[in-house]
Amino acid sequence: MAEQAALLQMTNISKRFPGVQALKEVSLSVRAAEIMALVGENGAGKSTLMKILNGVYTADSGTITWQGRAVSIRSPHDAQAQGISMIHQELALVPYLDAAKNIYLGREPRGKVPGTIDWGTLYRDAQAQIDQLHLDINIRTPVRYLSIAQQQMVEVAKALSMNARLIVMDEPTSSLTDREVETLFEQMRTLRASGVAIVYISHRLNEIFEICDRITVLRDGEFIGTERIDSL
Repeated sequence: MAEQAALLQMTNISKRFPGVQALKEVSLSVRAAEIMALVGENGAGKSTLMKILNGVYTADSGTITWQGRAVSIRSPHDAQAQGISMIHQELALVPYLDAAKNIYLGREPRGKVPGTIDWGTLYRDAQAQIDQLHLDINIRTPVRYLSIAQQQMVEVAKALSMNARLIVMDEPTSSLTDREVETLFEQMRTLRASGVAIVYISHRLNEIFEICDRITVLRDGEFIGTERIDSL
């Protein structure tokens, strides 16, 4: 059986900062409907590679192929337009706004009167995103009153509202209880089943073996290898 074509292919990505070679010809391949673990010690280059994918940094050399064609990603907005979203360890939510307003922040549907917002459509669409993930979250609750796990799922709903086909999760379980971790994993499995790809950055090997399909290892800014979890 032929191997499934990659949704994302980052090839020979290099990045140098003053005094340090952060990445040296690193490659990463991610398929649709899979959870790819990206691992390595602090300083291995994981965050730099993902910030290049998310348009925060520009690679010095190398190529990014997305859905079979070469792309240039120069900003997080570019990444989102391509269907790539990143959920950072420090969540980027506005605590005093409710979940619905956070999901559509900066993308609010326009009302019939110029300069107004169609709040009915916003709340209806936000509820649809929450329902799609089978979440028990009141969309009118300010996110500061939600648990960290619920806030992360608001971020996921936000990504899906932008038609994300690949979501990067950076150390998402670092502040979660065991029960919240299991809830997050249930949602990740739901996303995978719907065809969404996930890049999962973590130092917790037990979690990687539980939730991920393949693993890519970086060390000192270099690509070490990619293996199927079930072959390890």
